[in-house]
Amino acid sequence: MRMPVVALVAVLVLAVGGVTSAGAGAAAGLCANPQKVQGFTTCADIPAAEKEGELVVYSPDVEQGTAKMLQSFQALFPKIKTNYVRLQAGALYAKVQAERQARTYVVDVLNLSDVGLAFDFQKRNGYQQYISPEMAAYKPDFKSQPEGLWTWGSINTAGIAYNPKVVPSAQAPKDWEDLLDPKWKGAMSVKTSNSGLQHFTWYMLNKVLGPEFWQKLAQQEPLAFDSQVQQYDRLVNGQDKVMECAQYSGFLDYRQKGAPLEYVLPTKGAVAGPEVWGIVDNAPHPNAARLFLDWFLSPAGQKPFIEALFMHAARPDVAPPAGAAPLSSFKLLYPTDWPDFFASRPGYLKTWDAMVGRR
Repeated sequence: MRMPVVALVAVLVLAVGGVTSAGAGAAAGLCANPQKVQGFTTCADIPAAEKEGELVVYSPDVEQGTAKMLQSFQALFPKIKTNYVRLQAGALYAKVQAERQARTYVVDVLNLSDVGLAFDFQKRNGYQQYISPEMAAYKPDFKSQPEGLWTWGSINTAGIAYNPKVVPSAQAPKDWEDLLDPKWKGAMSVKTSNSGLQHFTWYMLNKVLGPEFWQKLAQQEPLAFDSQVQQYDRLVNGQDKVMECAQYSGFLDYRQKGAPLEYVLPTKGAVAGPEVWGIVDNAPHPNAARLFLDWFLSPAGQKPFIEALFMHAARPDVAPPAGAAPLSSFKLLYPTDWPDFFASRPGYLKTWDAMVGRR
């Protein structure tokens, strides 16, 4: 299922402007008497959640990470059975839309790694508004408007990676412009245009370095891949010398396994992209969904999540994953003008596909 680009941009811009029936007022999602349980604050009706007895999460994250995170939740609330479906973000969103068109409501909590899809789902009134008391710890930039529809559940960052067995550290790039050195020609990997993080990188470096940066990078004949696993495997095996749009979470995962890799946080900034989480309207287990979201957005839930998936938490009181630099040490580049970002997508698809030989 794929919307025409012009139509998608139109609905996203409307969503950013707050055109949603759920936005009748933030007070609709507030609770009067939050309670402290199991190390977090919740507005959920816990007996009702346990009576529902189930929670279904849809997520594009790797299965072992999602399973580990849900096991931590179920250990606290053993009466609630947890299930999940894992697909890539586009396929996952198509599944949700098909189910809703058939009036088949299966999913309770939806995680999307493409924020554009989250805005589209918001425009379609797909989220239930629920203002978790844990949302107070998140920056306004990291929450939907109106609040309570979705929240940044984690932050993934893009920088540069290389194999020190192939590239001596003294010769490694230090900033984005260093990727234009002729020695990287034909030996650099990038992501295909399907990658949301690659779109973020293209957009933000257009702002910081200008479009001529990408015009020059095209002359380097980069090789495009759908998966960061392909990129990192090629880097470890010495097939490529450097990796553009290198996901920091993937670097940490590979390094933990002993792979010979080094990571560069570019001087001009690392690009940041979110995963967004929200409760689906007509969720079959709404009380369990609220209880889970409160736990997940709290330090109690963020800790097992980031440990399993190596991402940074979007709230500052949660330590980074093992071996990671704290997010406070990063200079982050991410969009703040969402209508402009979404409007850039047609140009991004056209130029990026042409650059990597997909068009």
